[in-house]
Amino acid sequence: MSRAPLLNSPFLLGFDDIERALERVSRGASDGYPPYNIERLASDDASPERLRITLAVAGFSRDDLDVSVEENQLMIRGRQQDDKDRRFLHRGIAARQFQRAFLLADGMQVLGADLRNGLLSVDLARPEPERVVRKINILARD
Repeated sequence: MSRAPLLNSPFLLGFDDIERALERVSRGASDGYPPYNIERLASDDASPERLRITLAVAGFSRDDLDVSVEENQLMIRGRQQDDKDRRFLHRGIAARQFQRAFLLADGMQVLGADLRNGLLSVDLARPEPERVVRKINILARD
């Protein structure tokens, strides 16, 4: 079954990368672990408007987590080592791995990451769009 492209309007030129990005995001959105929030932080005197992604990563230490930017994607990975010396009578908290990817718009900047009380927060700066108007000269060829 063929699928019609999402961005097939003749007025949308050069948006092929956006369509591929949307497909990639929709494929990766099925796993719900770890749960996360995305919030908008208002600008103040010290900083512009920001976004904060907060993931619930209880049981993970700073050394178990990796935050990186790869090809306009914010990649957050967690890897816990299973302690072989411990003997559990009941194991309800599994040592598990995760990978969560967030697609970033061009110009988005990762300001930093903070781990506190089992919550990993990653702050992003939203770029201020620069309004550019450029006059195109018309050549007359008679």
